[in-house]
Amino acid sequence: MTLSSMTGFARGQGVSGAYAWSWEIKSVNAKGLDVRFRLPPGWDAVEVPVRKAATDALGRGTVYGNLTVERKGIAPTVRINEPVLNAVIATLDTLDNKIVDAARPTLDGILALKGVMEIVEEDESEGDRRAAEAAIIAGFNKTLAELVAMRQAEGATLGRLLTSRLDEIASLAARAEAAPGRKAEAIKARLAEQVATLLAASQRFDSDRLHQEAILLAAKADIREELDRLASHGEQARKMLSDGGAVGRKLDFLAQELNRESNTLTAKANDVELTNIGLELKSTVEQFREQVQNLE
Repeated sequence: MTLSSMTGFARGQGVSGAYAWSWEIKSVNAKGLDVRFRLPPGWDAVEVPVRKAATDALGRGTVYGNLTVERKGIAPTVRINEPVLNAVIATLDTLDNKIVDAARPTLDGILALKGVMEIVEEDESEGDRRAAEAAIIAGFNKTLAELVAMRQAEGATLGRLLTSRLDEIASLAARAEAAPGRKAEAIKARLAEQVATLLAASQRFDSDRLHQEAILLAAKADIREELDRLASHGEQARKMLSDGGAVGRKLDFLAQELNRESNTLTAKANDVELTNIGLELKSTVEQFREQVQNLE
């Protein structure tokens, strides 16, 4: 399976008989899948099949589908509404007998009366309509395929970027692992210094409390657990990226876990180098999280 982003755009158009149609489909980031259509009046019959096609092909994102349809090449026909014309003439005859000084009505004046003359397009056949609907649905499917292809192309780019971020996270974790401040001698020296401070501040020697404080200080300085979890989360993320599919939500959860471990590592840092590594780690994890937001 391939990775896909949630953003994309595609346009398609075509002609069926007298009908010219065009589709525009775009998608943006969203927590779930939300498909919205804007169809011209009278074309509701195409919504059910195109909606199903969209929900089958896409996993996440807000998707907007806009359809426009024009009927071209149809000569307009002038039609006289005989019943309305007869009623108008009858009324004029009646008024003519009652109003002696009135001017005689002109032909253009009579035809300008509402409802007397209509300009209409040639009636469409049921077969032409069904053929146009089928063409519009097929056109949507083709345009949707282009949208999916665009999302997958962007997904491939995101996959490479996310893998690069994971490489940076692993490199920073390795630097933290090898930091001189993590060596036993450095930890022992810091403990000795802090123990001396405790003894100097204490009125009397309390061996039990001193032992407890030493254990606490050693535990605070140990980032082994954070490093192991960073490695574990990184391996899971790499596997998800390799497997592909709609893994955006799972990777977002892992990004939160990576952020938690980087925060804890930074808080435990007891020298300048580890602190700087922790800050770089937090920044890289945040970049990873932001890019994950675009994945389906």
